[in-house]
Amino acid sequence: MKTIGVIGLGVMATRMITNTMAYGGFRIGAAWDLDPEACKRVSTLAPGIRIVEDPDALIDDGRLDGIYIASPPASHVDYATAAITRGKPVLCEKPLGIDLEITRRMTETAVTSGVSNAVNFTFATAPAVTKLENALADGTVGKVAAVDIRLHFCKWPRAWQLPATWLNQRAEGGFVRETFSHYAYLADRLFGPATLEHAVTRYPTDNIGSETHALALMSAGGVPITFAGGTGGLDASGADRIDFTVWGANVAYRLYDWNRLRSNGGHVWKEHLEEITDARQEGYRRQVSAIGAFFNGHEHPLPDFAQAFRIQELVEAILATKS
Repeated sequence: MKTIGVIGLGVMATRMITNTMAYGGFRIGAAWDLDPEACKRVSTLAPGIRIVEDPDALIDDGRLDGIYIASPPASHVDYATAAITRGKPVLCEKPLGIDLEITRRMTETAVTSGVSNAVNFTFATAPAVTKLENALADGTVGKVAAVDIRLHFCKWPRAWQLPATWLNQRAEGGFVRETFSHYAYLADRLFGPATLEHAVTRYPTDNIGSETHALALMSAGGVPITFAGGTGGLDASGADRIDFTVWGANVAYRLYDWNRLRSNGGHVWKEHLEEITDARQEGYRRQVSAIGAFFNGHEHPLPDFAQAFRIQELVEAILATKS
């Protein structure tokens, strides 16, 4: 079983540590974060994890077989480049970076190096996605006429994201990078690389905050894909809406609330995955298993840097438009 180091100890890393302790597959041996309080929280959560003095010490640590990067997006390229240069497999949170040209060069370095690399898109292992893929492959869905992606957040950032202040800033954050990218990955996985045909994005008047609304028309594998997203900032109330609908000639399938799946053949919506007690936890279990396979050099479903960079190009193209 391989032992890895973690850079960045925010929400995603804490979740990863918790799930690894629950489901195994690999060990987390050391970690680093700029914030001493984050380091203390992890030391309390998992006392066996060593806290190192800086990211270079972690990347250079010969006792570690790979690196997981969960720091804010602007730092991803530097850490990933350092780890790849030292020949250590890298799992990175998305996006790979925020500057396309710099990220492109890092991705090319990763590809030519032969060092294993992957990006942590949760839909790579989600039970609902497996079910949807099977329905597409066996003809249950029929010819796909269109795909709709709908995202609305009554508040952005969401309450559990508030400590990550960069999420509400245009430079690194926003729901298009943070959430739409997962669904862009899903469309890429199901139908192939997408081409952006038209988009419009609205930003706050201060030009500092992240986007408030985004619309895009795309196509992938001959399938038209529409995306509509918006947020009430920090002032709205109500429920979020997060769904991905595949409109087929036979049946429509809707992935919603991240882990739930339903279908409709023309009458009523039928729920799927009801045999799974907790689809969210089952997704975590599969995710940790896939990450363990990645670090152990086995076959796995995680996307590599090249695929993640395609998603980043699409995301940044949408964000570059203005209403």
